Amino acid sequence: MEVRAKKALGQHFLVDQGVAKAIVDALGADSPVRDVLEIGPGMGVLTQYLLPREDIDLRLVEIDPESVGYLLTHFAGMQGKLVEGDYLRLNMARFFPGPYRIIGNFPYNISSQIFFKILEDKDRVPEVVCMIQKEVADRIAEGPGSKVYGILSVLLQAWYDIEFLFSVKPGAFAPPPKVNSAVIRLRRNGREALGCDEKLFKTVVKTAFNQRRKTLRNALKPLLPDGFDASAPVFDLRAERLGVDDFVSLTNLLSA
Repeated sequence: MEVRAKKALGQHFLVDQGVAKAIVDALGADSPVRDVLEIGPGMGVLTQYLLPREDIDLRLVEIDPESVGYLLTHFAGMQGKLVEGDYLRLNMARFFPGPYRIIGNFPYNISSQIFFKILEDKDRVPEVVCMIQKEVADRIAEGPGSKVYGILSVLLQAWYDIEFLFSVKPGAFAPPPKVNSAVIRLRRNGREALGCDEKLFKTVVKTAFNQRRKTLRNALKPLLPDGFDASAPVFDLRAERLGVDDFVSLTNLLSA
């Protein structure tokens, strides 16, 4: 029995065993957090290398009923570990009362949504190892000043150290995607708080990058209070020039 890749779910099954093992090996064995969630296991190409690891307790979430049936049939002990459902809609506190790490080959069409959900639970997720579209990986790992640096770059780098591990060619998948892929690792940094209104911080970042070709003075007009003095030099810059700490300072300036 093989699982048919479904375009609507963005499925491209990894078939290169060397890449699969390298992804699993990148999940840090030195972490004291045993609980691990695999998102979108598909036919278990990562699962087969995760299950034997004695340093982790594995749970899996899979939205595709056909994949769920395959995993239950082909992997012993899967009952009770596998949740059929949409990760984006699940309350992870139901499955993990404490911290947990995340691994997976994320569906490329919803990878950004997955990262936003991870951010919502950032204080319980110390590490993420995932394969995503290379273009998105470049964006997340890039620093200020780059044309690909954007919203996800800032929001994730505020809370995680990002490592670009390696690229993966389309031939490693069935069916091959039309884009290159990459594996990245996120490790929670030591930041406990941003030192600003975090809801406003997120709004400032999104608003600034939604009109990234404009200076901040123009891009942030919807957020500027009446009579606000936007003569500070930072407002002459575009969003891509600002790092996380710069956005924190800007948020405090707007809320003063």
